[in-house]
Amino acid sequence: MSKKIEIVDYNSEFAPVNFTNSLRQTGFAVVKNHPIDTQLVNSVYQKWESFFNSDIKHNFLYDKNKQAQDGYFPFGTEHAKDYNYRDLKEFFNYYAVGQCPDTTSKQTKALYSDLCRLAENLLNWIELNTPENIKSSFSMPLSKMVENSQRNLFRIINYPPLRDSDDKNEVRAAAHEDINLITVLISATSSGLQALDNNNNWYEVPCDPGLIVVNIGDMLQMASNGYYPSTTHRVINPDNENKNISRMSMPLFLHPLDNVKLLNDFTAGEYLDQRLKEIGLK
Repeated sequence: MSKKIEIVDYNSEFAPVNFTNSLRQTGFAVVKNHPIDTQLVNSVYQKWESFFNSDIKHNFLYDKNKQAQDGYFPFGTEHAKDYNYRDLKEFFNYYAVGQCPDTTSKQTKALYSDLCRLAENLLNWIELNTPENIKSSFSMPLSKMVENSQRNLFRIINYPPLRDSDDKNEVRAAAHEDINLITVLISATSSGLQALDNNNNWYEVPCDPGLIVVNIGDMLQMASNGYYPSTTHRVINPDNENKNISRMSMPLFLHPLDNVKLLNDFTAGEYLDQRLKEIGLK
């Protein structure tokens, strides 16, 4: 990580350039003064906290055999690619078309729509500030890759308090790279997100309330022939003082349409299926 992750003012005239430069240098950028409503975010967090603390979550269990992976994924379902220990988390996958509990549906749908609009605008910033020789390798403009995509995934994650029975090798989210084009992450309820630099040093990613973290996923790294790096990141376990406190986060994974070619004839749909199998979700 040759530069620090930049915190970009969404309303600045230099925001698109600074945002894209930070992604190019670090794989990450942080956005402040964005249009996402803080009260809506807080409301969604509160409603999903109640959901995870109730037994009703088991009525929304995901179907591993379905193409669309909407629904509730119990604690310990997922693991990082090539890592044999489970992540210490449970989560719910929300899509525009898919199941969602009535108690959270209205606010979640509104926040999902707002985040998709923001993510598509940020993707346009990237496209506008990508050199022509890199853009020429895209199979189509980035904005076209996500046009009317129903693959966009909003994931609500709950990291419960640590337990004495947890294996010492298990962490809240082991080191991994995201699958999609870009990830737009609303500030979590507590710290813990770290990114890996080029010297194999871990850096904490800012997560103050009101910030949004954006990072490059493998699909954009592939489509840009490595120009945009899909940076390894993780969520570490809290210290003993905070081990009894749960943590929640809400990333939106911006996905292209299944038939979009990422590299040669390798499509986004094929790559997604491959990766889901590698992390234990298919």
